[in-house]
Amino acid sequence: MIEATSAGAILFRDTRGRREYLLLKSRTGDWEFPKGGVEGTEELQQTAIREVEEEAGIDDIRLVDGFREDYDYVFQAGSSTIHKTVHLFIAKSFQATAELSSEHNDLQWRDYEQAVNTLTQKGPRSVLEHAHSFLDNGGLYGHY
Repeated sequence: MIEATSAGAILFRDTRGRREYLLLKSRTGDWEFPKGGVEGTEELQQTAIREVEEEAGIDDIRLVDGFREDYDYVFQAGSSTIHKTVHLFIAKSFQATAELSSEHNDLQWRDYEQAVNTLTQKGPRSVLEHAHSFLDNGGLYGHY
Protein backbone atom coordinates (compact mmCIF):
# COMPACT_ATOMS: atom_id res chain seq x y z
CA MET A 1 0.00 0.00 0.00
CA ILE A 2 1.24 3.47 -0.90
CA GLU A 3 1.10 6.17 1.78
CA ALA A 4 0.11 9.70 0.68
CA THR A 5 -0.23 12.94 2.64
CA SER A 6 -2.42 15.93 1.82
CA ALA A 7 -3.17 19.17 3.62
CA GLY A 8 -5.92 21.69 3.22
CA ALA A 9 -8.13 24.22 4.90
CA ILE A 10 -11.65 24.59 6.12
CA LEU A 11 -11.95 28.08 4.70
CA PHE A 12 -14.56 30.44 6.07
CA ARG A 13 -15.64 34.04 5.59
CA ASP A 14 -17.92 36.31 7.57
CA THR A 15 -20.79 37.66 5.48
CA ARG A 16 -23.14 40.08 7.25
CA GLY A 17 -22.41 38.44 10.60
CA ARG A 18 -22.86 34.94 9.25
CA ARG A 19 -20.04 32.42 8.88
CA GLU A 20 -19.87 30.64 5.52
CA TYR A 21 -17.58 27.79 4.49
CA LEU A 22 -16.11 27.21 1.02
CA LEU A 23 -16.85 23.85 -0.56
CA LEU A 24 -15.44 22.59 -3.86
CA LYS A 25 -17.02 19.91 -6.05
CA SER A 26 -14.46 17.43 -7.36
CA ARG A 27 -14.58 15.85 -10.81
CA THR A 28 -15.87 12.66 -9.17
CA GLY A 29 -18.81 14.58 -7.69
CA ASP A 30 -17.64 14.76 -4.08
CA TRP A 31 -17.89 18.05 -2.20
CA GLU A 32 -14.71 18.80 -0.27
CA PHE A 33 -12.41 21.48 1.12
CA PRO A 34 -9.41 22.89 -0.77
CA LYS A 35 -6.63 20.34 -0.25
CA GLY A 36 -3.77 18.68 -2.03
CA GLY A 37 -0.50 16.84 -1.81
CA VAL A 38 2.50 18.11 0.11
CA GLU A 39 5.24 19.23 -2.30
CA GLY A 40 8.93 18.85 -1.52
CA THR A 41 9.85 20.08 1.93
CA GLU A 42 6.65 22.05 2.53
CA GLU A 43 5.21 22.21 6.02
CA LEU A 44 1.58 21.09 6.25
CA GLN A 45 0.42 24.68 6.85
CA GLN A 46 2.27 25.87 3.73
CA THR A 47 0.55 23.18 1.68
CA ALA A 48 -2.85 24.21 3.01
CA ILE A 49 -2.25 27.89 2.13
CA ARG A 50 -0.94 27.02 -1.36
CA GLU A 51 -3.86 24.72 -2.09
CA VAL A 52 -6.42 27.39 -1.12
CA GLU A 53 -4.74 29.77 -3.56
CA GLU A 54 -4.46 27.18 -6.36
CA GLU A 55 -7.93 25.68 -6.01
CA ALA A 56 -9.98 28.74 -5.02
CA GLY A 57 -7.92 31.74 -6.15
CA ILE A 58 -7.83 33.12 -2.61
CA ASP A 59 -4.50 34.39 -1.29
CA ASP A 60 -5.64 36.69 1.53
CA ILE A 61 -6.18 34.18 4.33
CA ARG A 62 -5.02 33.61 7.87
CA LEU A 63 -4.78 30.21 9.53
CA VAL A 64 -6.57 30.03 12.88
CA ASP A 65 -4.18 28.98 15.64
CA GLY A 66 -4.70 25.79 17.58
CA PHE A 67 -6.71 23.65 15.17
CA ARG A 68 -5.57 20.75 13.05
CA GLU A 69 -7.56 17.60 12.51
CA ASP A 70 -6.87 14.61 10.32
CA TYR A 71 -8.88 11.98 8.52
CA ASP A 72 -7.81 9.17 6.25
CA TYR A 73 -9.16 6.92 3.55
CA VAL A 74 -8.06 4.20 1.13
CA PHE A 75 -8.66 4.25 -2.62
CA GLN A 76 -7.51 2.56 -5.81
CA ALA A 77 -5.50 4.35 -8.49
CA GLY A 78 -4.93 1.94 -11.33
CA SER A 79 -3.38 -1.16 -9.80
CA SER A 80 -2.18 0.69 -6.68
CA THR A 81 -3.91 0.89 -3.32
CA ILE A 82 -3.34 4.27 -1.70
CA HIS A 83 -3.81 5.18 1.95
CA LYS A 84 -4.19 8.95 2.14
CA THR A 85 -4.05 11.03 5.31
CA VAL A 86 -5.52 14.51 5.04
CA HIS A 87 -4.57 17.23 7.54
CA LEU A 88 -7.09 20.08 7.73
CA PHE A 89 -6.57 23.50 9.28
CA ILE A 90 -9.06 26.33 9.70
CA ALA A 91 -8.44 29.48 7.67
CA LYS A 92 -10.30 32.78 7.56
CA SER A 93 -10.69 34.36 4.13
CA PHE A 94 -10.44 38.12 3.83
CA GLN A 95 -11.62 37.92 0.21
CA ALA A 96 -15.34 37.79 -0.50
CA THR A 97 -15.14 35.77 -3.71
CA ALA A 98 -13.42 32.62 -4.90
CA GLU A 99 -12.45 31.48 -8.41
CA LEU A 100 -13.11 27.99 -9.70
CA SER A 101 -9.95 26.15 -10.78
CA SER A 102 -9.76 23.51 -13.48
CA GLU A 103 -9.49 20.86 -10.74
CA HIS A 104 -13.13 21.27 -9.68
CA ASN A 105 -16.56 21.49 -11.30
CA ASP A 106 -18.21 23.89 -8.86
CA LEU A 107 -17.67 25.93 -5.71
CA GLN A 108 -20.11 27.27 -3.17
CA TRP A 109 -20.01 29.27 0.04
CA ARG A 110 -22.38 27.54 2.50
CA ASP A 111 -23.51 28.27 6.02
CA TYR A 112 -22.76 25.55 8.55
CA GLU A 113 -25.99 23.55 8.20
CA GLN A 114 -25.80 23.65 4.40
CA ALA A 115 -22.10 22.71 4.43
CA VAL A 116 -22.60 19.72 6.74
CA ASN A 117 -25.44 18.50 4.53
CA THR A 118 -23.49 19.10 1.30
CA LEU A 119 -20.23 17.34 2.20
CA THR A 120 -20.34 13.86 0.74
CA GLN A 121 -17.69 12.10 2.84
CA LYS A 122 -17.81 11.27 6.54
CA GLY A 123 -14.21 12.36 7.30
CA PRO A 124 -14.50 15.98 6.12
CA ARG A 125 -18.00 16.25 7.65
CA SER A 126 -16.68 15.19 11.06
CA VAL A 127 -13.75 17.63 10.86
CA LEU A 128 -16.14 20.47 9.90
CA GLU A 129 -18.30 19.69 12.93
CA HIS A 130 -15.25 20.01 15.20
CA ALA A 131 -13.96 23.13 13.41
CA HIS A 132 -17.35 24.86 13.64
CA SER A 133 -17.54 24.11 17.36
CA PHE A 134 -13.95 25.34 17.80
CA LEU A 135 -14.83 28.65 16.11
CA ASP A 136 -18.12 28.97 18.03
CA ASN A 137 -16.13 28.67 21.24
CA GLY A 138 -13.79 31.48 20.18
CA GLY A 139 -10.88 29.41 18.85
CA LEU A 140 -7.72 28.98 20.86
CA TYR A 141 -7.40 32.57 22.08
CA GLY A 142 -11.00 33.68 22.07
CA HIS A 143 -10.81 35.43 18.69
CA TYR A 144 -9.93 34.78 15.06
